[in-house]
Amino acid sequence: MNKQDRNFDDISNKFAQNIYGTTKGKIREAIVWQELEKILATYPTNKPLTILDAGGGQGQIAGRLAKLGHQVTLCDISEQMLELAKQKAQAEKVTINCLCCPIQQLDNLINQKFDLVICHAVLEWVAEPIELIASLKKHLKPEGYLSLMFYNYHALLFKTVTLGNFGYTQSGLAKRKKKTLSPDFPRVPTDVYHWLTQLDFTILQKTGIRIFHDYLTNKSKAETHFEQLLELEQTYCQTEPYLNLARYILVTAKN
Repeated sequence: MNKQDRNFDDISNKFAQNIYGTTKGKIREAIVWQELEKILATYPTNKPLTILDAGGGQGQIAGRLAKLGHQVTLCDISEQMLELAKQKAQAEKVTINCLCCPIQQLDNLINQKFDLVICHAVLEWVAEPIELIASLKKHLKPEGYLSLMFYNYHALLFKTVTLGNFGYTQSGLAKRKKKTLSPDFPRVPTDVYHWLTQLDFTILQKTGIRIFHDYLTNKSKAETHFEQLLELEQTYCQTEPYLNLARYILVTAKN
């Protein structure tokens, strides 16, 4: 783990409210789940999969997968996030193996390869992205799937300019405050695709998450017209040019 990598112990509750309790969180979860279901559908339904949720925070996705009967391991560097995940799993009567450690040091704790490795919204918080992806690959079975979601630099730039924040643009989109939910290292999609290819992954699908939501000029419409908005997000999430302007991009890749 690099000392620049972000730990969310200090704002775990804020994280829960800002990410999951909102229209943007609901869209993110719906699109992510839609893509994960496509991966799950490639396996026989009668056999539980081994799944690693790397940097999975409070375990929203991990819990949902565990409910389906899969064997889920959740790792995160935030003890507070994992505590929330354990409480949620207990309340929902599901079993999740929780490990508190950086993804890059996971092999110190387990010597296991998984059918599916999930790593969502982590790449933009780490200083050494290729090292992180290589660590994920170490824990993936041959022919296993990687679900990798990252914060898109193009979306940040586009949104910044449309808001008229020209000073922020001139500073190279450098963060002004350290402890915010604005990522430290927004990623250029072609860089991420290149890193995956370098590490011998086969990219199967690219999906945009929040391709329209974050650009609404009337934010209240996200609440009042949520179903229509979600339907449009689902319809165009794998279509250019919208995909390239999504706030997050989700890549499904195979080992």
